Amino acid sequence: MKIAMIGTGYVGLVSGVCLSDFGHEVVCVDNNPDKIARLERGEVPIYEPGLDMLLARNVEAGRLSFTRDLASAITGADAVFIAVGTPTRRGDGHADLTYVMAAAEEIARAASDYVVIVTKSTVPVGTNRRVRETVAATNPDLDFDVASNPEFLREGAAIEDFMKPDRVVVGVESDRAAQVMAEVYRPLYLREFPIITTDLESAEMIKYAANAFLATKITFINEIAALCERVGANVKQVSKGMGLDGRIGNKFLHAGPGYGGSCFPKDTKALARIGQEYAVPMQITEAVIKVNEEVKRRMIEKLLDLCGGSFNGKTVAVLGVTFKPNTDDMRDAPALTIVPAMVGGGAKVRVVDPQGRREGETLLPGVSWADDPYAAAEGADLLVILTEWNEFRALDLAAIAGRMATARLADLRNIYTASDASAAGFEAYESVGRASWAR
Repeated sequence: MKIAMIGTGYVGLVSGVCLSDFGHEVVCVDNNPDKIARLERGEVPIYEPGLDMLLARNVEAGRLSFTRDLASAITGADAVFIAVGTPTRRGDGHADLTYVMAAAEEIARAASDYVVIVTKSTVPVGTNRRVRETVAATNPDLDFDVASNPEFLREGAAIEDFMKPDRVVVGVESDRAAQVMAEVYRPLYLREFPIITTDLESAEMIKYAANAFLATKITFINEIAALCERVGANVKQVSKGMGLDGRIGNKFLHAGPGYGGSCFPKDTKALARIGQEYAVPMQITEAVIKVNEEVKRRMIEKLLDLCGGSFNGKTVAVLGVTFKPNTDDMRDAPALTIVPAMVGGGAKVRVVDPQGRREGETLLPGVSWADDPYAAAEGADLLVILTEWNEFRALDLAAIAGRMATARLADLRNIYTASDASAAGFEAYESVGRASWAR
């Protein structure tokens, strides 16, 4: 099959590369000339483990190419995927569909033969019908179908998620479109991965419902963590005891500084907005959004306590600023709330992150960057672990404590224990959902 992928952001690029690895001819389209030039040189503009090698392999095999020319990309294409951004619209929390509708119009103007137009972007319920109306109005003679094919890619594990998915969701209106989509995902059908075929609205809703539920699990355990601290319980033991219940499961029950990233913040806000528009308030989701912001503020209070009530004049070493490990994505990362609060309070902040510096230098003005945790800790009054990169899981804590002016550790990902910190010579240790400790 020939497939065109409109948009080479995270979802579009990963999806395009993986579909080419299925054996399809894939042309990825983007209107950013610098991004296309980099991709043509074999440079991957995002950090995703293994993506660079997979991209190079399929380019070399002649199955994958990149262009700014949408018309040439969709000529002869069996399916055209829309994988452009749907950022939160300012003022009302709704998903901004400007790029989706612009892509639909461009496809309509350029297409001449039957094609399935597939929305890969996360979009509110009803969007695919709007795409259909837009395409039909722009090119009344075009023979086409629309399909909804939401993505469920975890940053840092996206290739595995695409190649071995929990499920593939396909929303269609015709048997013809269903057959095209079955051919697109034929390798997964052959390996009997679950592929769910639904109507358009159900496919759109599945994505929002799934992400809102996962955000709810994270927020729930963060609220339990706050209560654990007051009553003397250990949230790690609590979450383990909960997670062994098969009805609950152990994923997304790790207490921390709140969720972030490209999906959960945006999708929970969009779902809440959809509920308001249809007069069915998403009260749980609205509470999740509110509590997640409160969790970040609670982390700031923890750090203030460790600094004696004031950040002014303190030197703080921060380990990790991306919203999760194995990605360079900082969108809505807890660090974007927590670090500015310290800088604004007068702290000198040094940051270490294996992949976060490129975005972080713009998003976190006023901080300095260090090459490793030991350099960052030199003369520091507080060490803060914000992202659980593997590089931070086996630190020589004694060596770090010995370099600090005041050896205090805020372990906001619960990587270590109070006994680890005590044995290493720290004078204070704070985590999430467990009793604090100080000499």
